[in-house]
Amino acid sequence: MKAQEEPQWLKISLECPENLLEGASDLLGILSKSGVEQTPVVQGTSRLSGFLRLDAGRTGEQIAEGLSRELDALFALYELPPPELEYSTLHEQDWATSWQQFFKPFAIIPGLIIKPSWEEYVVGSGELVIEMDPGMAFGTGQHASTQLALGHIRSCFQDDNPPETVLDIGTGTGILAMAAALFGAGQVVAIDNDSEAVRVAHENIAANGLDRMIRCSATDLCDIRGGFDLISANIIHDVLVDMAPAIALLLAPGGHLVLSGILAGNQEENIIRKYRTPGIKLLQATYQDEWVSLLMSRDR
Repeated sequence: MKAQEEPQWLKISLECPENLLEGASDLLGILSKSGVEQTPVVQGTSRLSGFLRLDAGRTGEQIAEGLSRELDALFALYELPPPELEYSTLHEQDWATSWQQFFKPFAIIPGLIIKPSWEEYVVGSGELVIEMDPGMAFGTGQHASTQLALGHIRSCFQDDNPPETVLDIGTGTGILAMAAALFGAGQVVAIDNDSEAVRVAHENIAANGLDRMIRCSATDLCDIRGGFDLISANIIHDVLVDMAPAIALLLAPGGHLVLSGILAGNQEENIIRKYRTPGIKLLQATYQDEWVSLLMSRDR
């Protein structure tokens, strides 16, 4: 019997200006459905690498051509010349370890540390730590939208009446759900329609000893029963718009709503219009780069 060949990955790298990092890394993540490697910003640029699996249905040339068109269009929006792309082929084992040198412990927000299992970290006074290993569906949490959402979530737990029940929609790798549990939630429901994300989130939740507090699944939003004291959703604008009626029904009286993954400006204004209904009001909008996160609440 012929031995099964080890899967191969096409690594595509580019030098990216700092103001395009969010958009370019999101694009690489969406198109590759895998991890995105990002080096620290030096003199206004960072090196981004995406990893796309090669299979019989797509050649490396076809993948590269399609990705190049998408990146060229993104750079053109900012009136920048097309990026120069570099290509290399990795075997599965090479891919599994190539990004480790770039992923170190970091404070995603002050007092909350994200660290991989292979790194040692001395916990400081008052710090909380989430241990996460990347993986094929990993989001590092370094995106502004995640950081902004976490800031709002933490503020809810500093309130006189902190939330007991939390729903995290589009949980991804579970960062927001795990943070809510560490901040003091008694019960967290985390859902995602991506089975690979759910698998990775399960592993992360168990690795942090939070599986008794967090229930993670691919349950559809329409099958969730409320109400929740806090609902978080770090998802793209169009999906947030579609989910607005369902999310509103799941928010308990006096509950808080954290919405992120929204571009400041037109998207922000549209989301506010969709969600600010009788009984639900906007409390705060926070900004980082081109992103905004909204904190809303329902009247008691």
